[in-house]
Amino acid sequence: MADLIKNPVDGIKPEIEDRTSTKTEERETEMAPPAAGSSIHRSGSRPQLDLSGAAIQGNFEERDPTILLPNQSDDISHLALDIGGSLIKLVYFSRHENKSAEDKRKRSMKQRFGISNGNRRSYPILGGRLHFVKFETAKINECLDFIKSKQLHCGGMVARCWPTDALSNENVVVKATGGGAYKFTDLFKDRLGVSLDKEDEMDCLVAGANFLLKAIRHEAFTHMEGQKEFVQIDQNDLFPYLLVNIGSGVSMIKVDGDGKFERVSGTNVGGGTYWGLGKLLTQCKSFDELLELSQRGDNRTIDMLVGDIYGGMDYSKIGLSASTIASSFGKTISENKELEDYRPEDISLSLLRMISYNIGQIAYLNALRFGLKRIFFGGFFIRGHAYTMDTISFAVQFWSKGDAKAMFLRHEGFLGALGAFMSYEKHGLDDVMVHQLVERFPMGAPYVGGKIHGPPLGDLNEKISWMEKFVQKGTEIIAPVPMIPPGTTGLGGFEVPLSRGDTLRSDASSLNVGVLHLVPTLDVFPLLADSKMYEPNTIDLSDHGELEYWLTVLSEHLPDLVDKAVASEGGTDDAKRRGDAFSRAFSAHLARLMEEPAAYGKLGLANLLELREECLREFQFNDAYRSIKQRENEASLAVLPDLLMELDSMSEEDKLFTLIEGVLAANIFDWGSRACVDLYHKGTIIEIYRMSRKKMQRPWRVDDFDMFKERMLGLSGKKPPPHKRALLFVDNSGADVVLGMLPLARELLRRGTEVVLVANSLPALNDVTAMELPDIVAEAAKNCDILRRAAEAGGLLVDAMINVQESSKEELPSVPLMVVENGCGSPCIDLRQVSSEVAAAAKDADLVILEGMGRAIHTNFNAKFKCDALKLAMVKNQRLAEKLLKGNIYDCVCRFEPAS
Repeated sequence: MADLIKNPVDGIKPEIEDRTSTKTEERETEMAPPAAGSSIHRSGSRPQLDLSGAAIQGNFEERDPTILLPNQSDDISHLALDIGGSLIKLVYFSRHENKSAEDKRKRSMKQRFGISNGNRRSYPILGGRLHFVKFETAKINECLDFIKSKQLHCGGMVARCWPTDALSNENVVVKATGGGAYKFTDLFKDRLGVSLDKEDEMDCLVAGANFLLKAIRHEAFTHMEGQKEFVQIDQNDLFPYLLVNIGSGVSMIKVDGDGKFERVSGTNVGGGTYWGLGKLLTQCKSFDELLELSQRGDNRTIDMLVGDIYGGMDYSKIGLSASTIASSFGKTISENKELEDYRPEDISLSLLRMISYNIGQIAYLNALRFGLKRIFFGGFFIRGHAYTMDTISFAVQFWSKGDAKAMFLRHEGFLGALGAFMSYEKHGLDDVMVHQLVERFPMGAPYVGGKIHGPPLGDLNEKISWMEKFVQKGTEIIAPVPMIPPGTTGLGGFEVPLSRGDTLRSDASSLNVGVLHLVPTLDVFPLLADSKMYEPNTIDLSDHGELEYWLTVLSEHLPDLVDKAVASEGGTDDAKRRGDAFSRAFSAHLARLMEEPAAYGKLGLANLLELREECLREFQFNDAYRSIKQRENEASLAVLPDLLMELDSMSEEDKLFTLIEGVLAANIFDWGSRACVDLYHKGTIIEIYRMSRKKMQRPWRVDDFDMFKERMLGLSGKKPPPHKRALLFVDNSGADVVLGMLPLARELLRRGTEVVLVANSLPALNDVTAMELPDIVAEAAKNCDILRRAAEAGGLLVDAMINVQESSKEELPSVPLMVVENGCGSPCIDLRQVSSEVAAAAKDADLVILEGMGRAIHTNFNAKFKCDALKLAMVKNQRLAEKLLKGNIYDCVCRFEPAS
């Protein structure tokens, strides 16, 4: 086999070409004005634009002339607000820019798989982003400036196309809730020319909570003794539940369904009580200052504990430990001290515990009263403060004897604003499914110091400048981290909480709430045996040691990645500046996760790798390995004809084994692996491929080849029918796809199996993309009749001009070879979120092949399917080899699982 490799390409090394790419910046989509007299119709859409009487105002030759809408009456806002006494919360929507070209191949795929806009839910907005932003109410003018700069009150349309003058009238309405919706109504009218449509606070709270619990996979979590654990809520079993909103006072709402709720109880002892008493007793000037004091407090100097009554002993007969609070502030009765004799820190902590315990107890008693299993807490009082959540959780656990748990929401500060947003008629988000939302965590100003800031930085130059300032300031600008989890002293209470310094390190940083990307074209992979039980991540990063290891791996790989990214943009000064900013930003993300692993939700290795790719794209490195992939594709395509010739000379059994061996050997080419990167410096890709094949010996670490061979070739002369359709999830460019997966696809085609190559929608490391694959297939088809006919049948050669050698004498099947994008841009894949094209192609598929470490080991190693599944990968990480497979680096996995 090694002899087929020809010398002319041996000298091609995987060096980086200097080539400048076109830069694309993610920005708010501009709505191009329709022709006068036409109308916009969107089934189930937000209120439509009335274009009757529309006229161009000004010079007709202008590139973006002003268009006047004299009869526009409906609101077209994509903004909603919750204006509280301390904070203004904004939720706003921005459209995704439609970057995907509707080429012939894509249209052909849609027709073949029966995908049309009429077959899917008709979304008014074909994709977009939900943003969550906070401002201090005292700085309301900054909030108004932000709204105006983005034209959010006018549907996010830029002023040059849809001038404020044309829309600033009494007909433009923005939904708002909270007391400020009344207090500042004139200010919004004067500054923005809009009217605030006031929504009921409780309606909004419930609507916001329902949306989050149904649409976001890792929204709810428990918090006990400093440990955050996410809880998956089945949206079909969500109701009823108790929503406890802790603001100035406390409302307890029994929620029975969408729009069905009842305020069943409450208490006037809430956040206002804590802040009011705290202000009187400690002279604190802000709520945050009071919380900061509590972190350094010792409530034992003020609270009367069970041990104070019983001489330091537990009251074990009724299950009370010595540290249980018997009476809040009770110790002050017997002490002859004045207020100034007590430390403000101790007073603050005693207050916090008293009120949190009281709220937790009342909440549980109401849940018990109505037989409710779930209790969700939210509101301004909590604000992601770890000790507050621990105290409430302890109270619920204590009074329920462990039968109930307090749960919290990641977006709890935005319930009201989100509910107000949902109150727009025809907003199109009513039945969004959990798989259609993807949360991203961009870098921005809210990262500074854990304090409440304005919106994330959006402009690229702003981001770069801020990251440079980040470096200059050094330790002055750090990632916000929570306090160290307090220890416990038995059933009763907590010891003195430990502080991480003089600044409050709550979980309330804006960075903990990302941007929700709505992607209506994402579906659940229909061939999963049980999508509810499916967990993509193989590695459990809740183990701190495991998390630390992988964060270190990513950190060590960062310099090499930055070099590749800068080189992909031609090595310009601008590219170097962006590369440095990316490095600082991603390092800051890693540092944040090291301090608080659950900061961004439930974390898996797939999430980490996707975070890296998103961060690259944020600084406009859209394909860091582009030139490397091109060179490796060229080198591999040059030797492909000899490989196919040798395969065709083999027996059926030898050929099948050689094909699988070839996939495993070629999978060594992975620029995401440190071990592989080291190999690249020691030889050409062909030399590495040759070495890889020589070292492979059976049995492999996971070796189900014989079982797969039996399914393909049969036993005792009984040949089984071929698979009808196979989905091949491909991995890397170069030898991996050209010398590994394409020959395997060719053999399946020869046997009469339709083949769908599933590749990334966006670049990730050196992974091949769906946009690149047709050109690779077209090149390969120049020397192979099987691939050419299949590619023609699959619509891959519609735009390609190729010269084909004399046709083979063998009669060839006309089954198609197709390419679809998987819907993601990561080395891993979550099969709960694949493109609609993949989901449609899967409906008639009876074989799934997952190839590569990211797709077959890091994710989906334990996934079960309704059809036959083959998982192929070479392990390029020593720790993974040892922990998961009890083996070594470069071990191979060939895992075949018949249809379940």
